[in-house]
Amino acid sequence: MGSRQILQILNSRDTSDGDGVRIRRTLGHHRHDLDPFLMLDEIRSADSADYIGGFPPHPHRGIETLTYMLNGGFVHEDNHGHRAELKNGGAQWMSTGRGVIHSELPLIRDGLLHGFQLWINLPAVQKMKAPEYRQAEGDEIPEVSLAGGGTARVFGGTWLLDCNALASPLASLACNARTLDLQLPANASLTLSLPVNDTLLAYVYDGRLATAPAVQRGQLARFSAGETVTLSASEEGVRLLLLAGTPLGEPIAHYGPFVMNTEEEIRQAIDDYRNGRFGDKP
Repeated sequence: MGSRQILQILNSRDTSDGDGVRIRRTLGHHRHDLDPFLMLDEIRSADSADYIGGFPPHPHRGIETLTYMLNGGFVHEDNHGHRAELKNGGAQWMSTGRGVIHSELPLIRDGLLHGFQLWINLPAVQKMKAPEYRQAEGDEIPEVSLAGGGTARVFGGTWLLDCNALASPLASLACNARTLDLQLPANASLTLSLPVNDTLLAYVYDGRLATAPAVQRGQLARFSAGETVTLSASEEGVRLLLLAGTPLGEPIAHYGPFVMNTEEEIRQAIDDYRNGRFGDKP
C-alpha cells in the first residue's frame, strides 16, 4: 500500500460534561473504524464560566485517558492516592483498569484554558488490571524542529520524525497508541511512515490542513490504510493532534465512564461502583 488518503471527516460538537464544563467532543464510543480510540474532547475558553466547575469525583473502568494541556491546567486527585497539578504543556496518562475514581478541577479562575483529553480502549485481558498513573511536565515532553519547517511535540508513545525516534515519558499507552502535537507553517509539508494497518486520525485545532478534502479547525480526519501519510498546511498554517494506534478488533460495550466488552461486564461495573467495591482487587 502507498500513501494514506482521507476516508472521512468528522465534525466536533459543542457539549458539556462534569459540572457544566463546555467542551467540543469528537469520536464515538461504538465506532470500530476509529479503534482503539474512543473519544476526544477539546476544552478551549477564556470565560471562566465555561470551565470553573471542573470535573468533580467520577469513576472510570476499562479505558486509558491521556490529557494534554496547552494553556492553564487542572489538579488531579484519585482514590489511589495520586494528586498532581497538570499545567501548560504537560500531559497526564491514567490507565484505569478495574477502577479509578478521580476529580479534575481547574487551576485557574480566569484566563485561557485550552487542552485535550483522549480515551483509548484497553484490551479485554487488561480491563481488570491494576490502575496505573503517570504525568509528564511540559519540559519533559520531547519537541523537535522539523526539517521542512514547523515543530512536533511527542506527548504520548514514540514517533519517528526526520529519521529520529522520539519517545514521550508517557510511552506505555495501550494498543501502541501514539500522539503528536504538530505545528506546520504556511504551505509546509511533513511525510511520516507508520504500520500499514494502524488507525490514523488528525484533529485540527488551529488553521487548516490542505488535504483533499481540506480539514478545518474543529474537524477530525480518518485516514485509509497505507505505509505513509503526507500532511500539508494551508496558506494560514495548521496545528493539529495526530493519533495513531493498533486496532483491537474487540466488542465494545459502553455506559458513561465505563467501557467493557459485554453488557454483563457493564452491569458488574455499575454494581461494583454503587456498592463501594470500585478499585478493589477483582
